[in-house]
Amino acid sequence: MMGAGFTLVKTKLVRAEESHVLSVLSIYLIMPCTVIKAFQIEVTPAIQKGFLVAVAAAVVSHLCLLLVDQINKRVLRLNAVERDSIIYSNAGNLIIPLVTSLLGEEWVIYASAFICVQLVFLWTHGYSLMSGQVKIQIKKVLTNVNLIAVVLGLLMMSFKIRLPEVVGKAVSSIAGAVGPISMIMIGMILASVDFKRVLTDKRVYLTTFLKMIVTPALILLVIWAMHLYDLVPDGRTILLISFLAVITPSAATVTSMAQLCRNQPDHASAINALGTLLCIGTMPLMVWLFETLI
Repeated sequence: MMGAGFTLVKTKLVRAEESHVLSVLSIYLIMPCTVIKAFQIEVTPAIQKGFLVAVAAAVVSHLCLLLVDQINKRVLRLNAVERDSIIYSNAGNLIIPLVTSLLGEEWVIYASAFICVQLVFLWTHGYSLMSGQVKIQIKKVLTNVNLIAVVLGLLMMSFKIRLPEVVGKAVSSIAGAVGPISMIMIGMILASVDFKRVLTDKRVYLTTFLKMIVTPALILLVIWAMHLYDLVPDGRTILLISFLAVITPSAATVTSMAQLCRNQPDHASAINALGTLLCIGTMPLMVWLFETLI
């Protein structure tokens, strides 16, 4: 699917910047529908416990990332863009389509837990780091459309509110597009990348290696040591979903933040591009390590 988007741009049928339209569709329509649909299920004690385990795994992962960040800051002297790129993953654009395709729509509820936790960290710590100011973007957290979708989904699930049949079918149909649209969009973005510049920047390689290999491996060891997967019957699958979010490339929002703060947006874009390209190989590798260890 990424190859299809890449080819559309290279054959000049569309322009790379037109991927912005797909991005808007994905973030503001398709993913919220996917999240709401995921919560249109009967509440069971197992699902409640599983969701709490997913939240706990997301919090533990981010605390580990922040700890590793302090080491990176002092030992490797990484700058704000590189540090944010390592901590925050492209969970929104990649984790929901991956979980939907690999595990099924019923598992998206657990992916939502990671997204909620990351949003809070991203627009507090992440923005403060990028801007160089101790400023918390509470409005950005509370008005994020995916967080709103999660809250609505939780409320409907808790109070056993079901969407009317016509609306439910429409939401379900839109949600079904999450995988293809997200992958095609990423392919279009990659088609516009100046890989010659990206592949000759040693700092980009270092940051990507830390983001895609070193940090996920450390978090995997922590997950294994804490035995969170023993808390619920589907613990291994739930933790795999959280781990999938960790091993995705750097968040596209980091690039947007870098542009907003005028803090090396080109460098942030290069890190995101290389990570997106290499994740085709690194993500299966890390999943294999997860399945081997846990």
